[in-house]
Amino acid sequence: MSRYRRRALVLKVLLTALGVVMALAFLTPILLTITNSFMSETEITANYGSVFAGAADPGTDANGNPRPQTHYIAQAVHLKFIPDMVSFRQYGTVLLRSPDYIVKFWNSVFLTVPIVVFQVAIAALAAYGFSRYRGKVREAIFFGYIVLMLMPYQVTLVPNYLVARWLHLLDTRWAIILPGIFAPFSVFLLTKNMRRIPKVMIEAAELDGAGEWMIFSRVCLPLCKGALVSVAMLVFIDYWNMVEQPLILFSDTEKYPLSVFLSEINSGEVGVAFAVAVIYMTPSLLMFLWGEEYLEEGITYAGGIKG
Repeated sequence: MSRYRRRALVLKVLLTALGVVMALAFLTPILLTITNSFMSETEITANYGSVFAGAADPGTDANGNPRPQTHYIAQAVHLKFIPDMVSFRQYGTVLLRSPDYIVKFWNSVFLTVPIVVFQVAIAALAAYGFSRYRGKVREAIFFGYIVLMLMPYQVTLVPNYLVARWLHLLDTRWAIILPGIFAPFSVFLLTKNMRRIPKVMIEAAELDGAGEWMIFSRVCLPLCKGALVSVAMLVFIDYWNMVEQPLILFSDTEKYPLSVFLSEINSGEVGVAFAVAVIYMTPSLLMFLWGEEYLEEGITYAGGIKG
């Protein structure tokens, strides 16, 4: 074996080992959450009681302000992946005896699904316009989309709040759904994909007598299927995990999604917290497994170059 091949083999082994380590680092918390959700409350307390035990009251400082609460873990924590005895009690508590969790889950669904459906639909139409008709005005508008996309949500949170209050939408789902529908990220990604569709294909459709709607629905959308699925997945995950928007735009805690409600689970419901976390992550995992083959294709803008 030549020296070059040995170096390439060593590099390949090192990269593979690094990939395995990173995969384990990402998968371990998920696997730990799933397996621990089937443990009994007694077993969870025995393993993680030192982590979730309440800390003593820190009192106040010289000015009368409460000191920050600190909690130091003095005992070793045993990460356990296989329960001694499988128990479904936590899931029974969540699904049958605690309607608050189910209500918050459906709050998340009613907020996320309309945003995903309408954002993808509107973004596809806007992307078609940006890709088919070029000009200085349209390029300036598209540049504005890019600028808005680069801004973190915290920057636009105050303007969104002021607009929602002016429209009398505060404490309603529309305060979150309407800004989510017109988010710029989907427009940017789909425009980049549609601009890579060969012009020959569109010209051939025009020669066959196809109108704009026919070109959009029969040529562009099928060639951008990977991008559409990728956008739907990324938008779903983004809004499924939202926290800032409900906290700022909702005053009624009954309308909070499950992503916000998870932080309110107290230390006496650790087993329930594991079960709720599994239920909460299930839609994202199912969506990823369903659209995995399209995700890489859509992000790398390969949707419109199939032979």
